[in-house]
Amino acid sequence: MINKFVENIELALDGVKSNMTFMFGGFGLSGIPENIIKELSNREVDGLTCISNNAGVDEFGLGLLLKRKQIKKMISSYVGENAEFERQMLSGELEVDLIPQGTLAERCRAGGAGIPAFYTPAGYGTEVAKDKEVRIFNGKPHILENSLVADFAFVKAWKGDTAGNLIYKGTARNFNPLMAMAGKITVAEVEELYPAGELDPNHIHTPGIFVQRIMQGENYEKRIEQRTTRKR
Repeated sequence: MINKFVENIELALDGVKSNMTFMFGGFGLSGIPENIIKELSNREVDGLTCISNNAGVDEFGLGLLLKRKQIKKMISSYVGENAEFERQMLSGELEVDLIPQGTLAERCRAGGAGIPAFYTPAGYGTEVAKDKEVRIFNGKPHILENSLVADFAFVKAWKGDTAGNLIYKGTARNFNPLMAMAGKITVAEVEELYPAGELDPNHIHTPGIFVQRIMQGENYEKRIEQRTTRKR
């Protein structure tokens, strides 16, 4: 069994360059690869195309890369928590491709499955459908969407083993498994790392075949975008 464990984040990010396309797993701030994003923000890489469900928040998550203007283009779904993202988009500094959330998920899944494109009714009759092919299926118009792949996919899991098998927790399962499939090189950071064979095969969400490198993460903040509480 191939040992995919790398001892440090420098080895995990070997080959990362400017002008690449990256996928970042996570749902909101849940399940984002915090260690990897922070390290990328300290590197002299720019001109990046980033595919992510959201754009982080100011000073955290992808907000760190936006602050340093390392991102050239964002392909995402929900971006309402980041003032710097808004400023760059409205000023024309940042190219943005906003995609319905389900379509974004399926475009990533299709990329990982080797499906070049698919038709969906989501977005028909809106700005999303501009310049896209339309066909009628069962009397309903559908637009053609291309799949997404990336030079690197960066994902974060709750548990993983040295063979690259991953288990996610809660809403971290929304995009991480799909993006793990769609990266030419997939790098996983995990909270808990185990020797190969110690994780129950029936609980694996991402098989190790999709992961090229796995590293032990640390010091997770696990922020919440908007904390809502109520009196007892």
